[in-house]
Amino acid sequence: MSEPKVRVLFVCVENSNRSQMAQAFAALFGGDRVEALSAGSRPSGKVNPKAVSAMAELGYDLTSHASKSVDQFNGQEIDAAVTMGCGDACPLVNAKHRYDWQIPDPREMPPDEFRKVRDFIAEKVKALLADLGVPARTGAAPGTA
Repeated sequence: MSEPKVRVLFVCVENSNRSQMAQAFAALFGGDRVEALSAGSRPSGKVNPKAVSAMAELGYDLTSHASKSVDQFNGQEIDAAVTMGCGDACPLVNAKHRYDWQIPDPREMPPDEFRKVRDFIAEKVKALLADLGVPARTGAAPGTA
């Protein structure tokens, strides 16, 4: 019998940058031990092309992701909810563990600064998974191991 997956929900305002990249990294690093999810308090309806490009540089295709509302996760069992520094705009999500990461919104940043935020998110996700007892997969994505 396989171990149950750890359900992690990343929440930001638009669900178009930070939470999308965090979801991608959790899937990359956690593999089949994690069910990585993301949502927004006011979803934009699209994933930012800058986020798509930044993740493509690491070999991850964000084009299959969609911007969605946190409302669709109401009543669902979540092991860890991570807000991405969106302050009062992020609703309280019912979860066993809650984290609030103060991560700047990279939406208007130039590519080099956007990459720094992406890489910071990768490190935060690695630490989160370790905290949740999920062993990190090695060789998950170029430049992220």
